[in-house]
This record gives sequence, structure tokens and C-alpha cells, in this order.
Amino acid sequence: MTGIEGMGKRRAASVAKRREEWARAVNSPPAGVAAAPVTLAVLRLAMGWIFLWAFLDKTFGLGFATPRDAAWLGGGSPTEGFLTNAVHGPFADFYRSIAGAPWADALFMAGLLGIGLALMLGIGMRIAAVSGAVMLLLMWSSMLPPTDNPVISYHIVFALVLALLAVANAGDTLGLGRAWSRLGVVRRYPWLR
Repeated sequence: MTGIEGMGKRRAASVAKRREEWARAVNSPPAGVAAAPVTLAVLRLAMGWIFLWAFLDKTFGLGFATPRDAAWLGGGSPTEGFLTNAVHGPFADFYRSIAGAPWADALFMAGLLGIGLALMLGIGMRIAAVSGAVMLLLMWSSMLPPTDNPVISYHIVFALVLALLAVANAGDTLGLGRAWSRLGVVRRYPWLR
């Protein structure tokens, strides 16, 4: 083999190697796309913990947002303090009128627990997203105009995150969503997914 022939073979091998690397890069997802399911699963778990923690703290009075003597199990109302003192704006009178009502307490706590568990387990994501968004929008509407940000409130951002988690099937990664979706009742009624 002459020097020129050797250069041609090396160049051809180099070109072939670059073509192979380019094809592999084009046909494989970027690193961020590959990490998206795990990132969404971690976001789902974080959102689930927000709801579940609120339930636990209000139920047992763990001393963070709810003092022990105001615990729901000790006879306290999980809605009374906020709906009596923190609400303002056009719907304030409505919210004050339901503050401490047993049915409002029960619905609020059932919502916190159900949404929190669904998100933590990765099941019933569509129901959890809709009911969580409704709860967050009700909380947002109890304080209009928002005092935390004049443009957008974290309640709205959290509601959008719940919608993203549901449409992305975020319960399938690090959760029971895949197994849940194979249940007959869930296949028959996809809104349970």
C-alpha cells in the first residue's frame, strides 16, 4: 500500500466514523429529553408532598403551619383561621361565610389527602390534577388581588404544573401509574388515569 492509498483509507474511515457519530446523535434523544420523565416524576413527588404535608400538619398540628392546639384531631378547624383572617377581595364574604363549616373542613382535608396520595403514588393523575387545580384556583380567588405577586400567583403556577404532570403521564416513572393504567376500570374510563 502506498502512502496515498493509506491516506485515502484513513480518510474514508474517519468520514465513516463521523457519519456514524452523526447518525447516533440524530437518532438518540438529547440528554435533557432522556431525563425528562425522571424530572417530572420528582416534580410530581414534590407536589404530592406539598398537599400531603398540609394534610398531616393540619390533622395532627405538627407545629409548622398549624399549632398543636389547633389540630383537626384536637377539634380545630383546618379552614377557619385562613378563611376568617387571610381572605380579601371580591369573594371574601363568601369565603368567610364557610370558614369552619364541618362540610368545608371535611372537603378540604379529603382533597389534601386524596390529591397528595394520588400524586405520591402516581395514580389517578388526571383526577388529582383537576381537583388540585380547582383547589388552588379557589385559594387564589380567596385573595384577590394577589399580594405575593402582581402578575402571577404561585397558585396558578402550581395548577399549571399539575396539568403538565397529568398530560405527561408523570405517574408512570417512579410511581404506580403504568400498573394503574392497565386496570380494567381505568382502561374502560380513561379519565381515571
